[in-house]
Amino acid sequence: MPPIIQSLLDTDLYKFTMWQAMLHRHPQTQAVYTFVCRDRPQWPLARLLPAVERELDHLCQLRFKPDELAYLGGLRFIKSDFVDFLRIFHFQRDFIHAWAAGDALHIEARGPQVHVMAFEIFVLAIVNETYFRQFDQAPALAEGRRRLADKVSALRMLAAEPPERHPFDFFDFGVRRRFSREWHREVVATLRDELPQFFKGTSDVLLAKNLGLVPIGTMAHEYLQTYQALGVRLRDFQRAALEDWVQEYRGDLGIALTDVVGMDAFLADFDLYFAKLFDGLRHDSGDPVAWGEKALAHYARLRIEPATKRLVFSDSLDIPKAIALYRHFGSRTQLGFGIGTNLTNDVGLTPLNIVMKLTRANGQPVAKLADAPGKALSVDPTFLAYLRQLFGIPAP
Repeated sequence: MPPIIQSLLDTDLYKFTMWQAMLHRHPQTQAVYTFVCRDRPQWPLARLLPAVERELDHLCQLRFKPDELAYLGGLRFIKSDFVDFLRIFHFQRDFIHAWAAGDALHIEARGPQVHVMAFEIFVLAIVNETYFRQFDQAPALAEGRRRLADKVSALRMLAAEPPERHPFDFFDFGVRRRFSREWHREVVATLRDELPQFFKGTSDVLLAKNLGLVPIGTMAHEYLQTYQALGVRLRDFQRAALEDWVQEYRGDLGIALTDVVGMDAFLADFDLYFAKLFDGLRHDSGDPVAWGEKALAHYARLRIEPATKRLVFSDSLDIPKAIALYRHFGSRTQLGFGIGTNLTNDVGLTPLNIVMKLTRANGQPVAKLADAPGKALSVDPTFLAYLRQLFGIPAP
């Protein structure tokens, strides 16, 4: 079988945007990223270990190609010194380890954050594709194409309705849990060709480059979580992370993620200064309608016209959920919908619920509380409890 990862661009844009910010501001940070499977798969992931090891060996041999560096350098928010760093970058095999324990697969990346943070998406894509190679491909792809056609039909029906004040825009966020690399490309190319009025880009930088699409993404949880261990007062870590982002990007990439310690704690830090500087907010856990209403009420309290801002939804979305949210909010504010697994791994098989999260930085635990109990993550229950106490968040 050909290697799963064939280009270091085959990852989410926000890995590059966070990578650049950390290289410029905190290059000395040490980090640990931990692979977690949140459910019980049909086949034990431990049996994937030999294939995963081979794929990691191959990944660590890849380099950025000249045309890939030129593409990144053409993005106005990517600085030339970061491109120069990527020109000499390659993954260090000593920084990532995989092993099996019983039926479970364990993977850990440990080392300088600027050398290990980019492993995440590649590891998840590798585990997914090696897992789904165990299934019969032909019927899965046939079912995937049927379901993709249904999605296109549903959105064509939306196009026939009277539009809301703001347009319906959606994006592919499905690199990490895709059925396969080739299927991912087919899905994105189909959506580009069939729904150009709605489909506005992809988080996958390689596909954006090769298919002439806009690369989409700003920040993930790991960016804000890192600031829990950078020496700022813990209560102020969100403000410090947002301030550094503003200084790094000067108006670009202005969608802030809200649920590292929950929406209420985020809004307490998201004052008029940040609300004016950031273009909008991203939802990734909890009730999306309740979250959106809180966001719009917060803008109203700050006397900011909601129609000038954007709410991006990206939590376990499918087309019907996105359309329902559009009908609820589309007359009041700009919207975006990042759809992942339901686009790139909706083939009639049960997708894996896997993540690879930052768990320690500079020797200290970091945590995500989220707005949904099932998405909270920390390797240290004591630190998690302290974070809840500090931000006034009750235990679930």
